[in-house]
Parts: sequence; structure tokens; C-alpha cells
Amino acid sequence: MKTEEDYTLRGCASQAVKDGKYCNPHSCNKLNVFNDLRNFPKTANTPDIIEVRFKNTRKEFYKNVNQLILTEGDMVAVEASPGHDIGTVSLAGELVREQMKRKGFRPDDNFKIVYRKVKPADIEKWEAATAREHDVMLKARRIAKRLNLSMKIGDVEFQGDGTKAIFYYIADKRVDFRELIRILADEFRIRIEMKQIGARQEAGRIGGIGSCGRELCCSSWMNDFNSVTTDTAREQQLSMNPQKLAGQCGKLKCCLNFEKASYKDAIAAFPPKINLRTQNGIARYIKIDVYKKLIWYSIKSDNHESVISVQTSRVFDIIEMNKNGEKPENLKEEGFTSQQIKGYKDLAGQESITRFDKKTKKRRKKRNNYHSNNKHSFSKNTKRNNNKKDEK
Repeated sequence: MKTEEDYTLRGCASQAVKDGKYCNPHSCNKLNVFNDLRNFPKTANTPDIIEVRFKNTRKEFYKNVNQLILTEGDMVAVEASPGHDIGTVSLAGELVREQMKRKGFRPDDNFKIVYRKVKPADIEKWEAATAREHDVMLKARRIAKRLNLSMKIGDVEFQGDGTKAIFYYIADKRVDFRELIRILADEFRIRIEMKQIGARQEAGRIGGIGSCGRELCCSSWMNDFNSVTTDTAREQQLSMNPQKLAGQCGKLKCCLNFEKASYKDAIAAFPPKINLRTQNGIARYIKIDVYKKLIWYSIKSDNHESVISVQTSRVFDIIEMNKNGEKPENLKEEGFTSQQIKGYKDLAGQESITRFDKKTKKRRKKRNNYHSNNKHSFSKNTKRNNNKKDEK
């Protein structure tokens, strides 16, 4: 019979098992929280509430009314409606209070209770129920397709006692799945619960590695998904490339919102995006560098167009001069030169504009010495034969 550690993979972040060894339940779970206070002694103020993890990213809080001694990784039977469910303790002790505050729960809320630690009979029943999840999901997809429902069933999660199943689906519009529920209940003889999730929630449940090389934020720590717009990317001076701005869920990356406030505060100190009048012509606004406090302008002349970077303080001065009817001779201040990075050398020639225009010298083909020697010896032999014929 399998032990409790054999079932910690359910909800594992990596979804990988090697050599029969399962992932550590304290460090490799989705939306995992490292409990720094796990060895802190229990006091009268310690909350009697624990956090229980189920499949993938689903976690809920339960009240330990029976005062059971529980630690992270213990499997418990908890209250469900109806019946009971089986889950793994993901957090216990003093840190639960901070976790509830982060997720918007209060200690005086009505929580479901923890029944007991799991028994061998509970594990056998739970194992038989979870073994049906993949087949049930495939059958449910075929039924939904037969009913022409515009929805995608992404995952199925069975309750610990096998009497109920949660079907997670994605849909762009409202779906009337009453007929689907009736068919599924008759087909599988269980209670059906349909739960709609978004593309970001689905990516968190599946897991993966982002373009930054780290685990996805929605799978490791993020559970609040705020809307991300293209204006956020424009404020950060990013190129509007959908392949770079979109995450694995197909939506704009959530990390675009992380530095939105700092960029917004920095841009507030910039001058307005207007063109400047100089004696050499009109300097047209192009772009800005937020943290270097530089603004790029282009000036067209008769023969060419030059692009110049100007400090924000100088731009404010030029705007005041234009208001007074004055035009500066140059955009940059006198004595201001663009600083170059010390110690940088273009060894590979990547900054040369004409690096692709260099003509390569044609290599001469080397003559084969073997053929040349044979040709020379053949000519000598023919001369000798001709001389012998003349003598005769």
C-alpha cells in the first residue's frame, strides 16, 4: 500500500517523479509558502486554523476543532458538502493568520472543520476516485462537443469520498450547461459541480517556466489577477510585440503591473510630449528613457536627419524659451557630452553599420600537386619517346 508521501505529487509544481522519489511537500507545491515559524512553540494565541491543499492550486482554510497535532504534509479528512474530502496540510501555526489576512479571510469567519487524520480505508477510497479523473475528463469533453457547447473542460477533480467531482472549464461567453450536467450525472453517477476559470487560472493549474527562467508567478505565489492593458506597456516604453508581451496563457504578462506605479511616478516629472523650436528647425519628439531622464528628438535638415538625446532639465528650459518667443541655437547645453560606458570595446564589430557590406576576398583554389606532377612526368615521357623515334 502507498504511503502518504506518495500522494504529495497531487498539486506538485514540477509534476515530475524520478526514480520513485516524490517531491518534498514542504518546498515543491504550487502556491507554496515556506513556514519560517514551523518550529515556533504553540501558544494560547496560536490560531486553530490550518490551510489544506487539494489538487493543483486549490487551497482552503479549515478549523481544527479536535485540537489534532498537525504539521505540513499530513493528510487529513475534512468537511465537504456533502460527505468528506481528502487533502494535505500546507500551512499550520502562527503564519496562518498572515495568510488569511493576505487572502481576505477573518478569524471569526465560519470555516469548515477537520475531521481526523486519514485512515487506510480513506486513502483506498480516495485513490480509486482520483484514478477516474483523466478518463472522466476525456468523456466529458466528447459529450460537450456533441452538444455543441463553446467551452473547454480543462480539468476534473474528484472529492475524497468519490461522491462529487468539480469540472473546471473555460468559456468566452455564458454557457447553458444544464443538459451537460444531467448527462454527466447519469453517466458517472456522481454529483457535478461546474467551475469556470480564466486563462490565467488555467496556466497556474498547469504550471511551467516563464520567459524570465523562473516558475510562473500564477503557479508559485500569485492568486489575485488584475487586468493588464497595453497602456501599461506603453508607459514602460516597451515595443508592442505580442509574442514578447504575452505569457503562456495568451494574455498580457501579469509582471507588467509590478513596476507600473514606479514608472508612472517617474513619468510624472517629465515635460509634456511636444515638439521644440530651434534655430536649426523643429525638433520632433520621438521617445523617452525614464530612469536616465533623457528625451530623444529628431531634427530634419536639407540633407540628413539627426537624432539627439536631451536631458529633461534642458527640455524645460527650451519650452520656456519657446513660450517667450526665443529659439535656442542647439538642443543640448554647452559642454554637455554623452557619456560612454567605460571599459566597453566593440570587439565583434556589432556597432558598425557597414559590417555586412565588407567584401570577402575570393580564395584561389590550390592546385593538386599530384595531378601537376603526373602531368609533368607525362610530358617528359612523351618527349623521350619522340626522341627515340627520331633516332631510329
